[in-house]
Order: sequence, then structure tokens, then C-alpha cells
Amino acid sequence: MAREPKVSLIPLGGLGEIGKNMMVVRYGDNILVIDSGLMFPEEDLLGIDVVIPDISYLLENKNIVRGIVLTHGHEDHIGALPYVLKKLNVPVYGTKLTLGILDSKLREQNVHNQAKLNCVKPRDVVQVGPFKVEFIRVSHSIPDAVSLAIETPIGTIVHTGDFKIDQTPVDGEVTDVQRLAQLGDKGVLALLSDSTNVEKVGYTMSERVVGQTFDNTFREAREGIIVATFASNVHRLQQAITTAHRYKRKVAVAGRSMINVVNIARELGYLRVPEGVLVELDEAGKLPRNQVVYLTTGSQGEPMSALTRIASRDHRQVEIMPGDTIIISATPIPGNEKLVARVIDQLFKQGANVIYDAASGVHVSGHPSQEELKLMINLVKPKFFMPVHGEYRMLVKHAQLAREVGIPESNIFVGENGQVLELTRRSGRFTGRVTAGRVLVDGLGVGDVGNIVLRDRRQLSQDGILIVVVTIRRDTGIIISGPDIVSRGFVYVREAEELMEEAKEKVKTALDKCSAKKMYEWSSIKSLIKDDLSKFLYEKTRRRPMILPIIMDV
Repeated sequence: MAREPKVSLIPLGGLGEIGKNMMVVRYGDNILVIDSGLMFPEEDLLGIDVVIPDISYLLENKNIVRGIVLTHGHEDHIGALPYVLKKLNVPVYGTKLTLGILDSKLREQNVHNQAKLNCVKPRDVVQVGPFKVEFIRVSHSIPDAVSLAIETPIGTIVHTGDFKIDQTPVDGEVTDVQRLAQLGDKGVLALLSDSTNVEKVGYTMSERVVGQTFDNTFREAREGIIVATFASNVHRLQQAITTAHRYKRKVAVAGRSMINVVNIARELGYLRVPEGVLVELDEAGKLPRNQVVYLTTGSQGEPMSALTRIASRDHRQVEIMPGDTIIISATPIPGNEKLVARVIDQLFKQGANVIYDAASGVHVSGHPSQEELKLMINLVKPKFFMPVHGEYRMLVKHAQLAREVGIPESNIFVGENGQVLELTRRSGRFTGRVTAGRVLVDGLGVGDVGNIVLRDRRQLSQDGILIVVVTIRRDTGIIISGPDIVSRGFVYVREAEELMEEAKEKVKTALDKCSAKKMYEWSSIKSLIKDDLSKFLYEKTRRRPMILPIIMDV
């Protein structure tokens, strides 16, 4: 009997977490990749800049990767591409703004794949290997966002990307509900749907709510106005610029990524800026305070962002004056709450009026709440359902919603990164795992910081370091000089001279032991120094600094 054809869905990121979204669709010897995002590090990832998906599986199968399709231009969907495209030379398909933002990222990182970027429009269909991919317009917090309908030889797979069903979007481009319903009527094998906001009941408010709040706030503001939001939230920037123009204020932009996005969005026609409204930061500083609006990055309290530097009086061109109005137009990403709170405190201390609570209407989400998620399932009417984009509890909650609207439990699959979901026309099951995980990016190093380095960084940050330097004659084991002890982040040496003298004595005793046993093997000597000194310091201080013995021989 001939084997039944099957298609595999393999998430490499975005399940059980918020960010680094990446999904693989495999049919036979053909792979299609959906999105390639990054996530920002949690607090315990000391010194790490960003986290990207582990693409070992794609590299093992690089000859059969037919292309990468993108849903929209947010970092958590395209941010890993500069790293991925260094290793995978494949065509990339996306809408105009998505590719505009990506192109600038690739140039920044010196990745020369620009010729392989293919621009598409909503309702376009492209053939990528055996997959026919249709791009379907959806509303989100960035223009040019799309869902994907991927026609495979055994059925159509719909991937929502990030979406919401906004009936009054800022740019007038509503979600293409009609096309989604047509696909549902024809028959959809599987739906992969965004779970980010599944814990919120009802509907997500329209982006225009923020425009109304901006209008009220700008009208009442007596001094300068600063609006902090995500750089890529082009609709939000548009509303801030339009409102500033209405109240005869000039607009200045602070923050590298914000300047970048504003330039790209203007160039491509996604941001309409009235003549003469945008001014340079230096020029804005010379204008009367009540005639300026600053757009800045830093809505997440990122340490090096424009708003954080302004709040700590560390920004060269922008400072807070008493009576200024600061609008933080974003909700903190889980884990960033403390950073954001610290920035808000600093702004209040400088006499500013800070509006930061989502309930005040300065922020609405770009993701669907429960009623929109149910509507999506009812429009598409899939045979199989897999929640994506969310922490594990969100995926489970989304699965419950799918059950409520009539998808049989046996056809709902809550997966994890790396789990292979195999679908035939009639059945679905998890069949195994592929390598999936996180790769840490620190400066120019990609993946060279692993668990051991992080463990060392954690220890250094908690208990400091002690360096023991001693010079020994290799042939006789006689100490020529030392031991000298240098300490950083453990104790201040001058205030702990007695402790340091005792520590030196401990090292000498350890060296005498080595000499008596005729141990001239450097690694053994270092090991003994470490053990004895560690034990002694823990007894005396209840701390475990990192101990680094350095032995020089003459």
C-alpha cells in the first residue's frame, strides 16, 4: 500500500515564549520557513544582547530550504535574519515595508543578500518549491502585516502571523476577512494562530483610540511633550505626528532605531509627514517648549535607549523641564516592568507629568483578544489547529478556545519548540523532535556564550573574583615571589587586610603541601590552591568568589 503523503510543521521558536518566532513547513524534500525573529534577553542572561533561534535543523537540511516568507516587520519576526542569511542563501518574500526595514538591518550587519529579497503585495501568490504561498492583509501595529495561506499537495495551511481585527485602522487597510472566509469555504487543513493576547476577554480596541487620547493630551499640555513607543509602531508615530501638526507643534525624533524606521516609512510612503513638521533635535532645543513634540525609543526602559538617557539627565540634546508631559505608549513586555518603573520614577522626580497606564488609552495592543481569536477559527474552519506565538499557558488557553468553538480535542495540538507535528489529510500526531533552542548573541559573538560562560558571569556578579599570582621555580618548586592577591567585587582589599594576609598564608600552606608531595604539575597545584582558599573564604565570609590562580615559572 502506498504511504499516505504528509506535511510536517516544526516550530523552531515562538512556542512557550514571546519572541523569536520561526516555523518550518516540510513536505518531502522541501522546506519553507515562516519568519525568523529574535527575542530580547531575560535578566539572568547577563551581558547578552539578543537571543535567536537555533537553526541547526535548517543547516543540516540547507539544500532543501526553498525560501523564507515573512508576515511583518517586527523584530520578533525578522530580527534573526541578518544572522540566518549569513548561513542560508535562500530567497526571502515579504511586503514592501517589511523588506524596507529588513534591508536596512542587513546593510547594518554587512549581509549582502539584498538581491534575494522579493517584494509581494496582499493577495499575491508566489510559488516556493511545491508550496503556493498567498499573502492576506491583516491589521496589526505595523503597516503591511499579512497572514499566509500555504497550499501544499495535501491541503492548505493558514498561518495568521500577528493580527487583530481592527474595523477602523489608522491607514484604512482592514483585515481581509472576505479572503479568509473564502479559504474556509474551500477547506483548510490546519490553522496556526497568534496566542499573545489570548488571556484578554472581548475584543482588542482600535488603534484610533490612541489617536483620541493623543488629541486630548496634546490639547491640554502646556510645556514640551515626549512620546515614547516602539520604533516600528508606524501607526502610532503617524498619529503622534498628525496630532502635533494639528496643535502647531514641531516633531523631533530621538533614538537610532526610531530615526531609522521614520526614514524608511517616509521613503516608502507609509508615514505621511506634513511639510516642515519634522525638525532636527538641535533645532527643537531652540524652539519654545510648548511648540515641540519629541518621539523617542525607550518605552521598555532599555538602559541605552533615548528615554532612559533623558530620564537620567544623560542625553546631550533633550532634557526634561518641570511641567513636561511624557506619554509612554506601550505596555511593558513581561520581565521589563522594573526597568520601566525606574524610568517613570526618574521622570516624575524631574517634575514631569507621566501618562503610562494602558487604561488611560495611550496604548492598545496589536494582537487579538478572545473574541477575535474565535472569529478567526470560525472564518477559516480548519480541520487541525495549532496555537503559536505565546508562553505555554497561552497556548493551552488558546486550545481551550478552539474546543469551545467546536474543534475536536483530538485535532488540537499544543506543541513545543522542536516538536514535529505530522499531518496527513485525515490525521495528525507528534512524531519526534528536532534540535531547537536558543542561540545567544553577545556583541559580534553568535553562539559563543553558552551555559558555562553565563554561570561564570553570574558568579562574578554575585561574589566577585580573587586572583592569586605566584612565581615558582619549575624544577625545585621553590617560591620566587608572591603569593600576591588581587580582588575585584569581593572585598575592598584595604579594609580587609587581615583577611587577605590570612588568605596568603593559606596559599603558602597549600604550596608547601605540593612541595612536600613533589607535586610540580601546574593543574594539580592550581586545583589545590583553589580548593583550600575557597573553603577558607567561605568559612570566613560565607561567600564563594571565583578564584583564579596564576602560576608563573622561571
